[in-house]
Amino acid sequence: MIYFNNVTKKYKDNTSLEEISFSVSQGEFVSIVGHSGAGKTTLAKLILAEENPTEGTVFFESTDIHKLPSKALINFRKKVGIVFQDFRLLPNKTAYENIAFAMEAVGRSDDEISQDVSHVLDLVDLSNRALHFPHQLSGGEKQRLAIARAIITQPDLIIADEPTGDLDHINANEVINILKRVNEMGTTVILTTHNRGIVDQLAKRVITLENGRIIRDDKDGKYMI
Repeated sequence: MIYFNNVTKKYKDNTSLEEISFSVSQGEFVSIVGHSGAGKTTLAKLILAEENPTEGTVFFESTDIHKLPSKALINFRKKVGIVFQDFRLLPNKTAYENIAFAMEAVGRSDDEISQDVSHVLDLVDLSNRALHFPHQLSGGEKQRLAIARAIITQPDLIIADEPTGDLDHINANEVINILKRVNEMGTTVILTTHNRGIVDQLAKRVITLENGRIIRDDKDGKYMI
């Protein structure tokens, strides 16, 4: 599904990723781990084509993401849901409206929006908070809302970039359990994290980055840095 072929990303003052090669299959749950500055977020940005590789290629299925024309790139990004550490919710919209807005952006009908938003709010256990604004939600609730918004358009891939970084243990586990359920429904999940407990608990594939290079790729891995 996703394939990095000998990818290097250099910035003016440093090299963020160097000679990275790996693939992620449809339906996998993969954790990308490493210390701050190891290249995790750069890797996520390359998948979204928010950054271009200095060398090498990134494929989605058989398509070189970074050679897509503008319209095709927009269509590609509709296949990818993204969850950020800082939530990036719309502050002047309720939980329901935040999710509905994502569906409106891809042209879904009012009937679809009404049905699907209610279903996803239930999935992330926020049905009773549907009319609350982001400032009325806890950190864990905000992150669950961010996941709901990311999955509402039924993407092929979810990229969760440090989604538990600002959460306590209980809320972090709730967020990870939702991502696991989404993955069990067939969506590929790429999680970037430095949370050892979460990675060890998942017992799924772990790719370890250090100084921009892959130093370990374990099928049923643990956080080993």
